[in-house]
Amino acid sequence: MTETATEKKQPNMGRIALILAGLLALGAIGVQLYRTYAGDEPGTPEIAASEAEQAPSVNEVIAGLEKKLQENPDDAESWRMLGWSYFETQKFAESATAMKRATTLDPKNPEYWSMLGEALVMSSDGTQVPADAADAFKKALALDKADPRARYFLAVQKDISGDHKGAIEDWFALLEDTPSDAPYAADIRRVISQVAEKEGIDVAARLAKAAPAAPTGGISTDGPAKATAAIPGPSQQQMKEAAALPPGQQEAMIQGMVDGLDQRLQKNPNDANGWIMLMRSRQQLGQTVKAKKALADGLAAFKNNGAEAKRIREAAMALGVGT
Repeated sequence: MTETATEKKQPNMGRIALILAGLLALGAIGVQLYRTYAGDEPGTPEIAASEAEQAPSVNEVIAGLEKKLQENPDDAESWRMLGWSYFETQKFAESATAMKRATTLDPKNPEYWSMLGEALVMSSDGTQVPADAADAFKKALALDKADPRARYFLAVQKDISGDHKGAIEDWFALLEDTPSDAPYAADIRRVISQVAEKEGIDVAARLAKAAPAAPTGGISTDGPAKATAAIPGPSQQQMKEAAALPPGQQEAMIQGMVDGLDQRLQKNPNDANGWIMLMRSRQQLGQTVKAKKALADGLAAFKNNGAEAKRIREAAMALGVGT
């Protein structure tokens, strides 16, 4: 490659780095729930290594999902899981195909659309946000205006098109809505700083003053704080098992625990703490529609108990779960 060609390629390569930074940050949403439970203490290396040897490979997990979908091709959530697993193994085109199927089956799910957009970005040449990816992100925002993945990438699109100030404004807005303990909060700050420095835009004072949203794990009002404080996480054995698994299987295990909690609450809805835990779990997994459903189901369960209903509503407000 000539020196001139190299120089022309540098701006795009810089944008690719920013896109990848966002992917690494937003991709952490799926495993943040486990980290919150485990307190970043995933057992001893010896135990993890032993259990990792017994764990099925990611390809085996994918094969299992593919077989399941052959038997039940209308299972949107399994298509999402397959798309996520493909994404984790860097099979981005296959991930996009799976996510397209998920959006077809459940077009009202914003998470499916934003995940589709992410897969389409990564399956492209990496120098832009493709039109079909941007369209997927816009559909996600039409269903959930707070979707962080969609907001991040549409700001990337602005930056790539030359609207650097507009991109920075969008990232600042995203930062303000991002809980301080979200796994990608620091990455948004870093992207703002990097783009501003590259384009000669002074954001130092504003960035220093920028205040993120309340942490999801540290609920501010007394009612939600009391409600969440007594909620147990998974057992030590479950944490060790999760720590030993590859990322795709970690998410599957986490999803299984959260779905199990949901099923238990459907059978025994008289558990306010459980509904708050379910809202928090869904929110941390990025499943905002399901978090809203947990809120609605919890309030319905306690429609004749004003005190418990108030605790659930206050927790929902602190978690950013809208009705």
